[in-house]
Amino acid sequence: MATLLPPPHLAATGVGALPHTDPESACRAVLDSFPEVPYAPTLPNRGIREAIVFNDAEHLPGAVFEGDKLFLDSTTDHSGQMEQIMLDYMEENFAPYGASEEYNSGFHAMLQFDLSGVLFAKTQVTGPLTFGMQVVDREKRPLHYDPSYADLLNKMIALRARWYEERLVALCGAPHTLTVLNEPYLASFGSSVIPVDRDLVAAGFEETAALLEGAIGIHCCSNTDWAFVLGMDLGFVSFDAYQYAREFLLYREDIARFMEAGGVVAWGIVPAEYDVYEGETHASLFARIKAIREEACSWLDPEVFTRQSMVTPTCGIRLADERGAGEIMSTTAELARRAREEWT
Repeated sequence: MATLLPPPHLAATGVGALPHTDPESACRAVLDSFPEVPYAPTLPNRGIREAIVFNDAEHLPGAVFEGDKLFLDSTTDHSGQMEQIMLDYMEENFAPYGASEEYNSGFHAMLQFDLSGVLFAKTQVTGPLTFGMQVVDREKRPLHYDPSYADLLNKMIALRARWYEERLVALCGAPHTLTVLNEPYLASFGSSVIPVDRDLVAAGFEETAALLEGAIGIHCCSNTDWAFVLGMDLGFVSFDAYQYAREFLLYREDIARFMEAGGVVAWGIVPAEYDVYEGETHASLFARIKAIREEACSWLDPEVFTRQSMVTPTCGIRLADERGAGEIMSTTAELARRAREEWT
């Protein structure tokens, strides 16, 4: 059974990337805006190895980095390394799978802060489906379609996720942790062009959840089969509510069951792209989340909605400068405060 989070009662947090290049500055910006639920930001503008997928490829057997490309060298034998990952997973030996500062400087910077007074601390890893679809071999075949590597990715990412979680508790004193699988490729469900093995996706989630002690969640910034996602044993779902609230709210029975059982929904209502954000106001964005609440509360207890909801940007903030990112985070926090004032 999933580990549940303390009810956030409309707290605000962020999603992943920030445009900063100074890790400590990025973490202070997060803590200033989201003191209740801070997250360890990723900083892809520092270099390609801090971008999604790349930043979790540090221990991938056969990984080859060429400029802005990452692929698998399948011409050599990596069986020894692969077997070691499998063995380490079975023995829960996660220590060798930590992130160096080259791959996640934001996480290392966050480890300098005392998080003992927060509600919970959040971090994220690339989901195994997205990793497996993005990384290809020399013949451009995604690793997701290679059974041995698909299974390996599940376990390698689970070990890294467990390391992140343990560091937040041991060094920062976080009372509770949330690890989110970043899975934009969940949008490929139902696609005839990108066939996805749902059993393998579920297995990847389950193998990560089995290794974690804290809560696990999923972020998908596109539309997907939300019945499948909400039906998994997880404690947190994050999505782009600015664009896809209507589609998400079609799954009313699944949402109600999930939230009533203690699951948290993070409504990504503030655009993470600054040019889109500039076209909105505080009032227009609050009207959007208010409309979401009114629709949801026609079939969900309003107290459950308030207790189990969070407010976030739509995705990681990359298409903005540091000032713009600060505005997006500040607006997110302000919307959460107003929602609390009006609905509690």
